[in-house]
Amino acid sequence: MMRSTIRSLLALATFAIVLALPHVAMTGGRGAATDLGLSRELAQGSLFAFAVAFAGGVLTSLTPCVYPLIPITVSIFGARSSRSRGQALALSGLYVLGIAVTYSALGATAALTGKAFGTAMQSPLVVGLVAAVFAAMAASMFGAFELSLPASWQARLAGVGGAGYAGALGMGLVAGLVAAPCTGPVLAAALAFVATKGSVAFGVAVMFVYALGIGLLFFVLGATSVSLPKGGPWMEVVKSAFGVALLALALAYLKDLVPGAQGLFWAAPAAAPIAAAAAAGGVLLGALDLTFRGPARQGVAKAAGVLLVILGASYAAGAGSALATARAGELPWVKDEAQALALARAQGKPVVIDFWADWCTACKELDHTAWSDPRVKEEARRFVILKIDGSESSAAVKSGEFDRAMEKYGILGLPTVLFIDGMGRELPATSRVTAAVDGTAMLSRMRAVDEACASPAVACLARW
Repeated sequence: MMRSTIRSLLALATFAIVLALPHVAMTGGRGAATDLGLSRELAQGSLFAFAVAFAGGVLTSLTPCVYPLIPITVSIFGARSSRSRGQALALSGLYVLGIAVTYSALGATAALTGKAFGTAMQSPLVVGLVAAVFAAMAASMFGAFELSLPASWQARLAGVGGAGYAGALGMGLVAGLVAAPCTGPVLAAALAFVATKGSVAFGVAVMFVYALGIGLLFFVLGATSVSLPKGGPWMEVVKSAFGVALLALALAYLKDLVPGAQGLFWAAPAAAPIAAAAAAGGVLLGALDLTFRGPARQGVAKAAGVLLVILGASYAAGAGSALATARAGELPWVKDEAQALALARAQGKPVVIDFWADWCTACKELDHTAWSDPRVKEEARRFVILKIDGSESSAAVKSGEFDRAMEKYGILGLPTVLFIDGMGRELPATSRVTAAVDGTAMLSRMRAVDEACASPAVACLARW
């Protein structure tokens, strides 16, 4: 009776969480809506720029690509792995160090090549690596193995603590990649300046500080979670919940590697309750409270339940993104740059260019917050609106048009929305939208296009 009651309560909680996933997928968490003045501070050579970069990193840690890792961090580096406060600090520190190494490499790459980081998530190799790490961590949660260094390495680190160091550092390295789709204007501003300055040392330094900001919350949670209770059947439920979450994240990344996968999601409000019911059914089968170490029948029931939960959660999130994209798709987007500019020249219309990709979480959020706004849709009637799609399966990527457009317009990250007035003059970079702004902010930018280049103090670049 007690087990049935617990399962029912867990099923209700799962239903509520999965039901909310489409809203999360459409609205996300914005983090920084601007670059927090980082561009100005960098240009002035102010040391305060590093404080701004750190603050931007903290805000990035609250974006939808990053915060699913927070409970996982608590579980892996706290109550599950560490035996003392010192070991919790060491594990959490290594995790943050992994993030810092990834972003330091990003800074060096930007200084040497001027390339952005967000497009890394187009690579099947990178996406596959992220998904594989999530799956491996999930298997560890379900008791398949314990992440640890080889015995000889553990002996050398005996003064610091026990197992889990390889997992902490490796997860930190991957966390930097996971955050890529949600990195916003602070990172874009830093990369733009680093690419212009061309200093590897400076690039590494500013990205290291940015990464420390991203890792701060993880460090605090991982270092303090050692005080959580470590025994009891309830821990099996907690570990299973984290394992299911990791598998759902892995599936969410892998679906982008499958051509046409986006078309499988039903862009309708009714999709969420159906997916939530499936996930709740999986919990009732024993996805969270059963164990794979019991009888075979119990293991089969748990496996079926886990499958239902991850499919339900993944489908609910995918349906939410599909719904937001469908609503934004009601606008008459032109998909070819040459065609859009020719049409704008012929009609004397201003142009909106939206650099978008299906792997970019903030781009999808922008679809929901701005491009779905009826006022923005009405204002867009006087523009030629161009969407340049950076999705791996898009024609723009396959033809090389996306890369050429990124270089032509100096785009360092997604999302980026830029404006060209009716005379073919592109507004300066400070007028670009580089975050998931709301409809009011987008409307203000669009209405200002006709007047911006009329001011002699504004340097606008002629595009035709």
